[in-house]
Amino acid sequence: MILEMKVPSPGESISEVEIANWLVNDGDYVEKDQDIAEIDSDKATLALPAEASGIIKILVPAGNTVAVGQVVCTIDTSASGPSTSKTSDKATSETKQDLPKTETKQPSSSSSEPPKAPTATYATGTPSPAARKLIEETGVSPSSGTGRDGRITKADVLRAVEETKGRASMGSPGTGSRSSSRKRMTALRRRLSERLVSVKNETAMLTTFNEVDMKAIYDLRSQYKETFSARHGVNLGFMSFFTLACVSALKAFPQVNSMIDGEDMVTYDFCDISIAVSGPKGLMVPVLRNVENMSFAGVEKEIKRLATRVRDGLITVDEMTGGTFTITNGGVFGSMLSTPIINPPQSAILGMHNVVERPVVRDGQIVIRPIMFVALSYDHRIIDGRESVGFLVHVKECLENPIEKLMDGNPTKALEL
Repeated sequence: MILEMKVPSPGESISEVEIANWLVNDGDYVEKDQDIAEIDSDKATLALPAEASGIIKILVPAGNTVAVGQVVCTIDTSASGPSTSKTSDKATSETKQDLPKTETKQPSSSSSEPPKAPTATYATGTPSPAARKLIEETGVSPSSGTGRDGRITKADVLRAVEETKGRASMGSPGTGSRSSSRKRMTALRRRLSERLVSVKNETAMLTTFNEVDMKAIYDLRSQYKETFSARHGVNLGFMSFFTLACVSALKAFPQVNSMIDGEDMVTYDFCDISIAVSGPKGLMVPVLRNVENMSFAGVEKEIKRLATRVRDGLITVDEMTGGTFTITNGGVFGSMLSTPIINPPQSAILGMHNVVERPVVRDGQIVIRPIMFVALSYDHRIIDGRESVGFLVHVKECLENPIEKLMDGNPTKALEL
């Protein structure tokens, strides 16, 4: 029986995908539910599992774009698995062991004689076509070859090129590698590039900056992180403080929690926060739903769950769809300051950065504090300067006074300890 494997729909509004990579070869025996291919859509990369066991026949090469529902391979379910052939091989081997053994005599004289040097012919010292082309490109020609009858091969030229590079002085110009590679961008990366250019061209994007003294958060984490981890099974990180600070600011400045729909401005009374996560397939933005109802532990657990799914390649389109506001943390890569790009159709994004000890003035005295620069990029079409600056100041106040602003004066209760 021949089973036709069709491309499943990765999600609503997606009509075509790209075969990013086949994980098996044509003619291989595959097991049911084994991942046989990776398919790229403009939102995510998903695995394609085999629907049955059998021998696979690939119909669409990797790199091709196909419609959802199109047949990309067939599986011959009547074919026997590798275990059957192994059994027969074992039986054959056992049968051979039962047969009487015969001695095979080796030549006595020839084995001890040294190999004869190749006889010089018209091919001796003559480059092959591939070697000749490489000699013309590099200008390096070996004096002798290792090919048949002493012919110069491509490998001989490459070896001579490497030897020439080794003899060249390190300061000489033009002696380094000048190779390059080319590969097709994934559908996800192509779609991301289109979206980023679209945002720059179609929005009135501005960025405002501020700085946050992280000492209060450092003190809280130092005091409660071990108890919090033991109680909830997750670490007490920066993200829960920043996420809940943004929720508080979104409530105070609802314009930032709005989107443009044609000639209308849609303002949401809930906070779905997109968190940018770097995964093996690129940047993903899974969404935390209704964060206004979450605690510190709830935020940390949900971020860990979604980040794990991103890094394992299990995140779905539905888990990345929506979101009313985005947080991105370039600080994990060492970024000091940046202007994050809005995640459409949202109207604003908060950029976090690395924490550096800096001299600041407190009560007329210069002290050293852990400082983070933060940035808010926003669409000036619906968010004015008062709202954008006020939003970022509100976030700053929440982070510098977390016990009062985010914990109602009771950190033990807020952290559910």
